Amino acid sequence: MTWFKSKLWLPLLCMAVALFSTLLSTPAQSARLKDLATVQGMRSNQLVGYGLVAGLAGTGENNNRFTEQTFRSMLNNFGIKVPENTTLSISDVAPVVVHAELPPFAKPGQTIDVTVSAIGDADSLRGGSLLQTMLRGVDGNIYAIAQGSLVVGGLGVEGADGSRVVVNTPTVGRISNGATVEREVPNDFNLTDSITFNLDRADFTTAKNVVDTINAFYGQGSAVAQDAVSIRVSAPRDPSKRVEFLSALENLEITEGEGEARIVVNSRTGTIVVGSNVRLKPVAVTHGGLTVTVNEDPTVSQPAPFSQGQTAIVPNSDINVQEEQARMFKLDTGATLDDLVRAINEVGLAPGDLMSVLEALDQAGAIEGRLVII
Repeated sequence: MTWFKSKLWLPLLCMAVALFSTLLSTPAQSARLKDLATVQGMRSNQLVGYGLVAGLAGTGENNNRFTEQTFRSMLNNFGIKVPENTTLSISDVAPVVVHAELPPFAKPGQTIDVTVSAIGDADSLRGGSLLQTMLRGVDGNIYAIAQGSLVVGGLGVEGADGSRVVVNTPTVGRISNGATVEREVPNDFNLTDSITFNLDRADFTTAKNVVDTINAFYGQGSAVAQDAVSIRVSAPRDPSKRVEFLSALENLEITEGEGEARIVVNSRTGTIVVGSNVRLKPVAVTHGGLTVTVNEDPTVSQPAPFSQGQTAIVPNSDINVQEEQARMFKLDTGATLDDLVRAINEVGLAPGDLMSVLEALDQAGAIEGRLVII
């Protein structure tokens, strides 16, 4: 694209962004492109390692075999030979798994946070220090080295009689800036003539709006939608120009496509979320409650004197059935979320009853949307 070679492209771009912001001052539903999508290739990488936490006040391992093996290996690295028939007391040491997220473009010498989790029968990691631990990527290479004192938010206290009180999780800790990056993850940020944006939520309307907005500023064909998620945008190869171009691009305001009409029901917690696009067809709903109460009032049967009978317990059950008066509400064509909520509040349905009503409406084909039960 020869347009990028001109020295005037950046001022023109700033003017275009300002004009675009003015046009979007109307109350339209919009968001920045950086809040709707991510750049392909700019991703974090998971790191994990196995190490030891030392300095625990007797809350570490209780003679675990693989912990002892790890401890022996560490001592051997320092030139200390421990006889095989020697039993080590390592109650102040605990084996842990260390994991972290390596952000994109992280350079050697920078630091990242790490989380440390006990994997044995250690009671607490409070007061411990992580010894030097290699953090590896999925390819097996070492990308960072972690070490430092743990910050543990949990607390565990045990009495002599075996009673115990645990607050939060004392076997998980965190070290802020506890790992130093040793290797950079290669990327192709400057190796291609285009940048690909991947939408966080697949939507054909949003993808089309992204393409139309970018093409309106950089010319027809600058952006091409590959599917409902990916949009490829032509970009300059020069690193400095590409950074400036991407900075302006990700701050463009994009009109989002309206989401799918959904009603999401969480059957475990009773949470119900109704989307604003949900519509209902004409339907009448009636709902009533039936309460059955069973009371047991056993009586004692006492035989007459000198009758040689035996005292017995005679069951006496009292069953009471109470049916609440059924209440009905009617929804007309194109009833909205407000209409549904108002009708439900008037009837006074509990979350469990509301789930039953929504399932019945879905079975009757009265919901213009999708009912999702999780």
